[in-house]
Amino acid sequence: MAAITRLYVRLPNWVGDVCMSLPALHLLQKAGLPLTLCARPWARDLLAGLPAHDFVPLSGRVREDRAAVAASRRALDRQGRGARGLLIPDSLSSALTFRLAGLACAGFRDEGRSLLLRWPIAKPDPTLHTVQAWHYLARTALQHWNLPIAEQMPGPSLDLPLTGLHVEAAQALLRAQSLREHAYVLIAPTAVGLHHGRIKVWPHFDALTRALQAAGHAVVMCPPPAEADQARANAPTATLLPPLGLGAYAALAARAQLVICNDSGVSHIAAAVGARQLTLFGVTQAGRTGPWSPQAHGLGSDLAWPEMNAVRSQVDALLTES
Repeated sequence: MAAITRLYVRLPNWVGDVCMSLPALHLLQKAGLPLTLCARPWARDLLAGLPAHDFVPLSGRVREDRAAVAASRRALDRQGRGARGLLIPDSLSSALTFRLAGLACAGFRDEGRSLLLRWPIAKPDPTLHTVQAWHYLARTALQHWNLPIAEQMPGPSLDLPLTGLHVEAAQALLRAQSLREHAYVLIAPTAVGLHHGRIKVWPHFDALTRALQAAGHAVVMCPPPAEADQARANAPTATLLPPLGLGAYAALAARAQLVICNDSGVSHIAAAVGARQLTLFGVTQAGRTGPWSPQAHGLGSDLAWPEMNAVRSQVDALLTES
């Protein structure tokens, strides 16, 4: 097999999934592969702190994305034969995009796309956490390519590196709001869309916010602009901070005394920077997609949201520990 001069990695389309792919990316970088990350535009800022890599923004439209990947290949892989692809999502469109861009790819067998893959990989045990499954995918691809494997299993944390600009933006916002580091509770009382027709937001954020404020805690939230109205409706007395980019938001989460959120992208961003967090489950399962961090705590299940008293008790315990 010819030496791999560049690996194009197709990342997932959701913030939480990109965070859960970090151990796989770390493994690929430890193998010495020059990476080009292909993902939605917002991922560029979130992943800006990763060691040297290139980035191709994707639109989700096959024709446009094929052209973007092909243009990157012409600019970065002038030999034309040393590039490979790794598909973390198991969609047919991701395999088709890379195949049309001329990349020989590894990826999970799914959606009848095996014929588009040079190295189709059978999915592992379905009970594995998503972090473990994607680490297995990267590890198996490295085996196919006869490249060194630094570890057999992902570590206990996601290890998202932040840039100096991320940290400076978060610190500037805290100064402007007269907030001290590790002296505020960051809540995320929103979640986009429905899960099998069920609302993905814990229904008691307002009551919890008022109780924490009565106990003397500063409670803040920093939703994206599209979710600001929902955040105000769900926690009207919380301090609404100006929106931040994802990297700066991660730095803000890392400096919170506690992050309280639904099972959403915020829970995975908090996990990625090792923030102390409480994730509330009501429509999803923690076993496969919960936050991957030793600092992550959870309440509830896919069958029912936790009661207010149970959440308040857990929050008080975590704040005392911190």
